[in-house]
Amino acid sequence: MATWKISSLDRNTADGFVTTAHWVVSDTDGEFSGSVYGSVGLTGELTIPYESLTEEVVIGWVKSAMGQETVAAHEANVAAQIAAAKAPVTATGLPWGE
Repeated sequence: MATWKISSLDRNTADGFVTTAHWVVSDTDGEFSGSVYGSVGLTGELTIPYESLTEEVVIGWVKSAMGQETVAAHEANVAAQIAAAKAPVTATGLPWGE
């Protein structure tokens, strides 16, 4: 299952309210992993001061700003990265020893 994390927040220093969230969604399956990084501008009634925010709240804002379809697409991208790493379609090397 993909895990969402907030890596950084941009905020207005005058009022302390967040304007942009930088996020990472990642997953690991054994030795294989995948991740996607991005940022999203936050607008609307974001009335929680910076000092009172939790990661859960901001992840909710991020997902809401993106919409369900985009959230699912990012999680599918991570799963596809892991699947590709497990069953690579290309390889590099030499058929003989050095």
